[in-house]
Amino acid sequence: MDKYKIAQSEFADASEAAKHLKEQLSGVDTALVLYFASTCYPAEAISKAMADTFAGAQTVGCTTSGELFSGLIKQNTVVAMAFGKEVFKYLHVEILENIKEDCTEAIKHAFKAFKVSLGKSMTELDPAKYVGMVLIDGMSGSEEQVNDLLGNRTNVLFVGGSAGDDFKFKHTHLFVNGKTYTNAAVLVLMEPTDGFTILKTQSFVPSDKKLTPTKVDEKRRMVIEFNGKPATKAYAEVLGITTEELAKNLGQYPVGLVFDEENFFVRSPQHIDGTSIAFYCAIKEGLELTVLSSGNIVEATRVDLQKCGDANALVDFCCCLRTLELKRKNQIADYAKVFANIPAIGFSTYGESHIGHINQTSTMLLLK
Repeated sequence: MDKYKIAQSEFADASEAAKHLKEQLSGVDTALVLYFASTCYPAEAISKAMADTFAGAQTVGCTTSGELFSGLIKQNTVVAMAFGKEVFKYLHVEILENIKEDCTEAIKHAFKAFKVSLGKSMTELDPAKYVGMVLIDGMSGSEEQVNDLLGNRTNVLFVGGSAGDDFKFKHTHLFVNGKTYTNAAVLVLMEPTDGFTILKTQSFVPSDKKLTPTKVDEKRRMVIEFNGKPATKAYAEVLGITTEELAKNLGQYPVGLVFDEENFFVRSPQHIDGTSIAFYCAIKEGLELTVLSSGNIVEATRVDLQKCGDANALVDFCCCLRTLELKRKNQIADYAKVFANIPAIGFSTYGESHIGHINQTSTMLLLK
């Protein structure tokens, strides 16, 4: 029996697509089917079809803004990976609901359920043996809260991404065992039998240009002032361009919370609102940020993956802004070649999870 298998389907009907995936994933004694689906499939239909078709296995997934299959970025498809029962010593799925309001109680409930099934608390788990995966409603605006609470309550790392909706920015959905969720997050806690690696990779180089947010609306992910000046004015001054040029090319100038040249967390600007700038991630007042210069996504990903060593399966949570850049630079085929020797699926996200909420990054789970 195979430990891992991947599949994709372009069948327009959800039931037919699920059956098509099942045919490709035969030969696995399946514990978990992880899948990512375009919004061309009605959410309820694809969730039910996958659960019905893979009865006896856990089925977990979400909507996307592009599906990744062996590195290729697809549209209007569903991709899936089957994990054999031998892959896990432990596997448990929990749903956090109503996360927009306050997910504190939801996480407490989930962690209690993990404790009951494990016989020990999340604080007692060895982070070298256990790993979590998290999928979040990409339109909830709650990624910071979810990731902060996870980080505060366990040393186990949770890696994942925010569901997309094919760049409509209206409604994203999560799927768990035939049910469909919004305003929610899904936690998958696992103890892989043969180990794992987590990778965070981005293709930027820190510059010498600095910006300090001096007035923010953190809940709205809005910076009102940088360096004591209106945000757009300060941003343009640091870059040496006009505010008009900034408005036209805003997405080309992300910033990062930089610890060193290889360890930083990207914050991407989304749009200008008057003289304020909205970001895809919340930005904290007073924390100095560095303007980042774009590099080569393909080469950076290749180098970082090589550092991780051999793996038998990979899940790629790839920012939708990276997807757009790869398309703009005609690098989709080159990106796919990086994953030629490993079964890999993933999706184009509305943000990535790795010790917080980040952008223009790929967070990856590699399983041995």
